Formats: sequence, structure tokens, C-alpha cells
Amino acid sequence: MQKSMLKVSKMLAVVARISLWLSGIGLVLMTALISWQVFGRFVLNDSPSWTEPLAVILMGWFVFLGAAVGIREGYHLSFDILVMIVPPKGKLFLYSLSDMVIIAFASGMVYFGSSLAALAWAATLPSLGFPGGVAYLPIVLGGGLMVIFSIERLARRMAGLPTARFGETEPEAV
Repeated sequence: MQKSMLKVSKMLAVVARISLWLSGIGLVLMTALISWQVFGRFVLNDSPSWTEPLAVILMGWFVFLGAAVGIREGYHLSFDILVMIVPPKGKLFLYSLSDMVIIAFASGMVYFGSSLAALAWAATLPSLGFPGGVAYLPIVLGGGLMVIFSIERLARRMAGLPTARFGETEPEAV
């Protein structure tokens, strides 16, 4: 089971790396768009109307993709006070419980984000000409990645593989 889990983890590491790159590119593009908008407004006295809505859409993409990678890498918000005082088996239980709560929350993001995207798809974003549902797609994709990455963390834990990354102090499976 550990060998197959390691193969899956390697594939998901590639997905996470791509997500992180796309998130970074989105952040840089958003910064460039807002800079162009400010330059157009204050220097040219002719601000482009499409930059702000596109920057907001890009922000949704880099926030939700980055958050999904943060889930995989163990950067998500957590309350560690209880985890610090319980024995190792209790820590494993609490980390698993945390992953299950994330799965439930992210599943809601996928479900309700899909509903929002479907309902808004018929509308058109005026300055961009995109369907209105495009603004909600980052919620769906980010939530889906959060579910997948949390399931990976649970599966790694059940296979006896470590899930700790970058300073996280999760104990080895017992």
C-alpha cells in the first residue's frame, strides 16, 4: 500500500506544483493589471475598464489554488494548543479529524460553487464578455483540490507514511 500511495503522492505533488505556479503567475498578472489601471487613471487620464474585473477573477484563482496547496503542505489554519498536550495517538486522531473537517468544508465549496457558477453562467460580465459563472470556477477547482489533498493526507497517515511538511510536527503513524 505504501508504494502505491507514494506514486499517488508524487502525481499529486506535480498537481500541487502546477497549482502553485499558476497561483504565482496569477498574482504577478493581477499586480501588472492593477499597475496598468493606476497608470491609466492617473497618468493617461483614461483608465481601462476591463482591468479591475479581470484582476478580481485572477485573485480568486491565486487565492483558492494557493489555499489548496497550503492544505497539502500543512500550512492551513489550525489550533495547535490541544495537539501539543495530547499523546501521539491523540495527535494522529486530531490531525485526521482536521483533514475530515477540511474535506467537508471543501466539498461544500465544490457543491455550492458549482451551483453559483451554473446560476451565473447565463449572465455576461460586461467589461470582459466572459460568462458570469467564470468568477465562481476558482471556488470549485480550489475546493476540489482541497478535497483531494486532504484525502491524500488521510491516506498517507493510514499507510503509515508521514504527512508533516515544512515545520509541521505531526508524529509518525503508530
